[in-house]
Formats: sequence, C-alpha cells, structure tokens
Amino acid sequence: MATVSPILEHRKHDHGRCTADAISHAREICDAEGLRFTDRRREVLAALLESHVPASAYEVIDRLGETGHRPAPVSVYRALDFLVEHRFAHRIESRNAYVACDRGADCDDEATLFLLCEKCAAPGEASSAALHALIADVTGAVDFAPKAPVVEIRGLCAGCR
Repeated sequence: MATVSPILEHRKHDHGRCTADAISHAREICDAEGLRFTDRRREVLAALLESHVPASAYEVIDRLGETGHRPAPVSVYRALDFLVEHRFAHRIESRNAYVACDRGADCDDEATLFLLCEKCAAPGEASSAALHALIADVTGAVDFAPKAPVVEIRGLCAGCR
C-alpha cells in the first residue's frame, strides 16, 4: 500500500511545523551521515518549504533575493543537487521544478510516485513497494539499472474536483 504525503488530503496543515520538521530532519541526517548542511543548503531548503507547490531554481533564487543578497544560480543549483541526492527535495521533471520532501524519514529508496494537481499545482508524494517491485522487474529483465525511478501522474486532487 502506498503512503501519500498529507498535502493532497486537504486536511488542516501546520505549515510552520512542517517546515521546522523538514529542516530538522535534514540537519539530523546530515549530522548522522557526516554531510555538510551548509547555510546555503539550509536556505534553499527553506525557500522550497515556503510553498508545497514545485518551484523552479529561479523561483528559489527570487525567494532568497527577497530577504537578502540574490545568490548566484550556480550556488542554488549545487544546493538543489545536494538536496535531491539526499532526498530532502525532489525534482519534478515535467515541470523543471523542485519540491521539498515532506515525508521525512518515510522517504526511502523505493520508486517515488508524484500525484500532480493540474489546477492548484499541489504535489502529493508517495512511495510504493509494489511500484518499486514492478519497476525492478521490468528494468531487471533488460539488465537496466535505474538511477532515480520517479513516476508522475497529472490530474485533479479531491479539493479541485
């Protein structure tokens, strides 16, 4: 059974708590794994967490520029690469955008499924052992090694239907 992030459920959402939890989770993982959670990486993650709607790298740069010095694109792209590599954020390929991971420790190495609302732009993130097994079966049959299996499904969330 897939576990879906709470964003598409349209329940009461404590965004401040969500942001604090995501930054705390990233800091804890970085400390435990000996990774550098630099100020720039934290700032970029915080900028992504301002909204659950996927943001382009340049939207992240604009958000950061509102509160201080506008960072160079290369430094933001490097931070985004780090955040994606360590699953603190995800890249939404079809939108050329990024979204902070809101599942914390529940985000694992299984295939990631994104449910993308075409009206409100909210993304729902899910992980599914069954989907992961299917992808492993198909790719294994042709000796293909997937790097980051992600499936995107566009449609309308319950709140927008």
